[in-house]
Amino acid sequence: MITILNSDFIRLNLAEELNEQLNIAEVFSFKIGNVKIGFDEATVVSWIIIAALAIISILLTRNLKVTGKLSKRQLLLELAYTKGEEFFKGLMGEKVYKYIPWLMSMALFIGVSNIIGLFGMKPPTKSMQVTAAMAITSIVLVEYCAFKEKGFLGRIKAFTKPIWVITPINILEVFTKPLSLCMRLFGNVIAAFTIMELIKAVVPMVVPVVLSLYFDIFDGLLQAYIFVFLTALYVQEAVETEEETKKRKQKKKLKRHSKKAAKAA
Repeated sequence: MITILNSDFIRLNLAEELNEQLNIAEVFSFKIGNVKIGFDEATVVSWIIIAALAIISILLTRNLKVTGKLSKRQLLLELAYTKGEEFFKGLMGEKVYKYIPWLMSMALFIGVSNIIGLFGMKPPTKSMQVTAAMAITSIVLVEYCAFKEKGFLGRIKAFTKPIWVITPINILEVFTKPLSLCMRLFGNVIAAFTIMELIKAVVPMVVPVVLSLYFDIFDGLLQAYIFVFLTALYVQEAVETEEETKKRKQKKKLKRHSKKAAKAA
């Protein structure tokens, strides 16, 4: 009987905790005429993250030098940026290199948003409106690049490739890609949070602390990586012609063969 009561008590507390954490409450609102404009926790925390990242960026990039002895701070910043740039250059062609800083900024925002819970704030990515907004922004960028590089008629013609029969499917992808980005990020953040709450309810404190290194930090950063990785691939696919795609695949094959030959030697 006691065991049953304890089980019911844990289940009740867990349900209340999940409900409280997943509920995105309104922080403040105001009226313009008869229209009420409200701002919830996800929006406010997003503002805080953006402001914090902006301030940190300004502080870290002050007094940078082009010549002379470089500080350790500048060397570290240049190393981090170079590694990030090299990663995206491996995914994207020269046509879209200029969007790399935007992708890196999005990765920073999503990464910090996913781990902000460690500082006592609700991650904005627990709100579908935030993940949906980022996904829509990404697809708008993808379509902008496609229309800019291929022209209006070229982009419309691309929907008929490789054969005209699958045109409806290609058009549907314009809507399914942002939906996929949104639901993948939102679902993984919610799943990680729910699993951690379940673990905290049934095991000693030491185990949740260890597992939080994965679910709260590693998994949060991993989801940021996946989001920008897919966005970069979508942008690359949108601007490439068939000939460029074939050349890129051939280059990758040659690199793989050369690596295998080097290992064999």
